[in-house]
Amino acid sequence: MSTLQQRLDALPPAVLRGILRGIEKEGLRVRPDGTLAHTPHPAGLGSALTHPHITTDFSEAQLELITGAHTTAEALLQELTELHQFVYRNIGDELIWGASMPCKLPAEDEIPLGRYGRSNMGRLKTVYRQGLSHRYGRRMQTISGIHYNFSLPAEAWPLLREAAGSDVPVERFQDAGYFALIRNFRRHSWLLMLLLGASPAVCGTFVQGHSHGLCGWDTGTYFAPHGTSLRMGRLGYQSDAQAALAVSFNCLASYAQTLHRALTETYPAYEAIGLRDGELYKQLATTLLQIENEFYGTIRPKRRIRPGERPLRALGLRGVEYVEVRLVDINPFEPVGIDLAQMRLLDVFLLHCLLSDSPPDSPQEIAAMTRNQRRIAERGRDPQLRLHRTADLGRIEAPAGQPSTAPLSADLALTDLSEADQPPAEWGARILAECEPIAVALDRACGGDGYRRALAAAQAALRDFASLPSARVLRQVEQQHGRSFPSFVLARSAEHRRTLLERPLSPQAAARYQQQAAESLREQRDREAADEVPFEQFRQQYLAQDLMGGEHFEAARPATVKRP
Repeated sequence: MSTLQQRLDALPPAVLRGILRGIEKEGLRVRPDGTLAHTPHPAGLGSALTHPHITTDFSEAQLELITGAHTTAEALLQELTELHQFVYRNIGDELIWGASMPCKLPAEDEIPLGRYGRSNMGRLKTVYRQGLSHRYGRRMQTISGIHYNFSLPAEAWPLLREAAGSDVPVERFQDAGYFALIRNFRRHSWLLMLLLGASPAVCGTFVQGHSHGLCGWDTGTYFAPHGTSLRMGRLGYQSDAQAALAVSFNCLASYAQTLHRALTETYPAYEAIGLRDGELYKQLATTLLQIENEFYGTIRPKRRIRPGERPLRALGLRGVEYVEVRLVDINPFEPVGIDLAQMRLLDVFLLHCLLSDSPPDSPQEIAAMTRNQRRIAERGRDPQLRLHRTADLGRIEAPAGQPSTAPLSADLALTDLSEADQPPAEWGARILAECEPIAVALDRACGGDGYRRALAAAQAALRDFASLPSARVLRQVEQQHGRSFPSFVLARSAEHRRTLLERPLSPQAAARYQQQAAESLREQRDREAADEVPFEQFRQQYLAQDLMGGEHFEAARPATVKRP
């Protein structure tokens, strides 16, 4: 019996039914002509600062819809649909742009930053976005996507620990288990980009004035002929400054140490920008990362934070609670940007990452993973493409002073590596074949055959790249929309608007969202009235939190860090 199968067998149906998943979905508000909306966040949607489910991302015109955590994909899709329905009933004739790459954009300085009111926390959020605009430009920040949050129920971890024969505390075992998942995800996430990528083209306003290497039509649309997800390539969320971080995900401690340096050490290029010009703040800090959320990555370890608490401090105090997958493109063929089959594929894939052996990463492997990601993003459907695959994993003892706590890595490490170039379809087919028992187990636990059908559809797509979402997008842009990417997305967005407005929204759901909107506005007013310290004092106190505190990575504290 394989190790994966043994670990899977340790999770009974009741535990598999307890898996939680949630979504954070971004989307630009646009005018009926497909240009960026310049209206403020609609009052009918409540406060972007305090609403639990409807907020904004970088721009005032960039909605972010946040679901709760659900034990079924069906319930998750239902809430995401209701959120879209409620939004559409409160934005007049505007549309939610139905693609990851943005609409026709105005000049950089005309893209509005998110505004969150007069409270100190509201001002902090806007200043952070001002910093992003100085560092990376506003156009890049208008790219939208879907974040998929995933966690196992608490009952799963003692069972997996027992199956691994481990005696480490469950909390440490859980941290190590999620980091094992993250390492495998980073190794194989190119497969999700290939299967789910839907951003092979861009509007010319996005790349105006920049070198891009794309093909172009005389309509002002640019594209990669074999591209899958330009959002995840060099045109998307990339940072040369951050590339030097080479963050290791071997354990929570190593991850925290790397981020801590980036959050506390001044970075010369950002120091040159300056912190403020008189009363106008240019950024929150002159460090490589202003705050943790600035770190770009395909996946993050997460923990729910308390009011005013920084994410890294929450991880140190209470450990990893779930993972956030950040590479899913908005599917322009679906009214809410994602469907049940995609959610189920994500569930299967993430369980495969969790239950498979996960050796430590290395700088060489991290560099190879970065190259694979870019190759898939920019030419993943090229039949001549080959990916860099590391093989021949050797076995060594755990490093001195670091007892093995990872339930899913055992004593594997990357030693005596041999590297091989392999076609994505061949490598991907092997990964998906390993996922088959996971799909069977999930169907057995949840009923029906939805997981097996989702996996079979992914396997079929690997055999026929023309059926992939990225290929479908390019075909429709070229054949049905005059070779204009904005025209294609505008047509899809208008169709989604009609579909969502025609679907009934239950009176109970409508009343619930209306109440949440009203309560969020009251909460924002209360926060603004309660602030007693000047913003500069608040900013310094927020940034001065002890990021390396907490038992979950106490041992990782750098000697130079002083406890308050």
